[in-house]
Amino acid sequence: MKYVVVLGDGMADGKIAALGGKTCLEAARTPYLDKLAPLSEVGLAKTVPPELKPGSDVANMSVMGFNPKNFYTGRSPLEAVSMGIELAPTDVTLRCNLVTLSDDEPYEKKIMTDYSAGEITTAEAEELISFLKEKFDDGKYTFYPGISYRHCLVVKNGKTGHILTPPHDISDKCIGDWLPKGENAPAYFGFMKKSYELLKNHPVNLKRISEGKLPANSIWLWGEGTKPALGNFEKLRGLKGGVISAVDLVKGIGILAGMKLIEVKGITGDYNTDFAAKAEAAANALTDGGLDYVYIHMEAPDECGHHGDYAHKVYSIEQIDSVVVKTLLDRFEKAGEDFAMLVCPDHPTPCNIKTHTSDAVPYLIYSNVGNLGNGAKRYTESEALKTGEYIPEGYRLIEKLISVK
Repeated sequence: MKYVVVLGDGMADGKIAALGGKTCLEAARTPYLDKLAPLSEVGLAKTVPPELKPGSDVANMSVMGFNPKNFYTGRSPLEAVSMGIELAPTDVTLRCNLVTLSDDEPYEKKIMTDYSAGEITTAEAEELISFLKEKFDDGKYTFYPGISYRHCLVVKNGKTGHILTPPHDISDKCIGDWLPKGENAPAYFGFMKKSYELLKNHPVNLKRISEGKLPANSIWLWGEGTKPALGNFEKLRGLKGGVISAVDLVKGIGILAGMKLIEVKGITGDYNTDFAAKAEAAANALTDGGLDYVYIHMEAPDECGHHGDYAHKVYSIEQIDSVVVKTLLDRFEKAGEDFAMLVCPDHPTPCNIKTHTSDAVPYLIYSNVGNLGNGAKRYTESEALKTGEYIPEGYRLIEKLISVK
């Protein structure tokens, strides 16, 4: 038996007036999921415990089968592990976003114009972070370049307990109320404010401005944590597992769980990603690559939700259906494999608020070896609610999936 998770990050949403009062899942054309829904168990799962914030780190850890209440220590160490950064037990890591802040006001009164600096390219971002490293690295603080706007700061013998706000939570808001708070806040704020002075006229940003793009004119520090100790996935579940993602934090969870990272060219973490390549890589790993379980993470719906871009969010969902789900169904049928598939978001990212919520997410579990139908007509938030199926601890979703034999 083979098992596959199709994770559409942030896929769930609220009703959107421009879509005729439908959610993005309801508005999307999803013929393959529509065909599977009446044969599947459809319901709602609470992936984010009440005491934790609704980050993709917490929620993906949950869907992967790890109780975040027991294992979660922060977002950035997951990304640091994926980036190949060696962490000591006393190291504290922070996510370092390249962001776009408004120009004219004093730093404390600037507006968070874009949490991703216009989806800056990795090559441009590496040049900017390398420039900041020359100015900021001192043995205690070390900056590491990552992918696009996502980077890392490691603090040697650091402390946690700071109040640090994700930049995507304050889109279009004044940053003054959301600056770092806590024992090391003056140092973190100092890096952020100084970065604006260093980056605003950097050649990379002047070129971006001349091309009509947003400048990456500041860093934003958040998501502190220490290296967690996850259990080994294969020992816990009896399955050889793999992970496909363009996002460091998801890859980091996979690495810490001893899962295989399946590298795929052409994946971006946005709606222009190569959906087909992800699907083919997963199918190859499951039918010919010796794996029993693959977690396919697609960031696109989440990024669109953060930008309030409902049109491309609908498009991303349609690609997940018509490319990813279709490819997997076709390949499993051709290979003669028995399989079970879980389709779900990690958390909602409603377009109208441009950030995550802790609401329960709709899930679908399908198997080609038996009818699991429980009354759903489509895979949508409203249909999931109607079935009455509810999993209060989202990390148990995987138990539902692998119980299908």
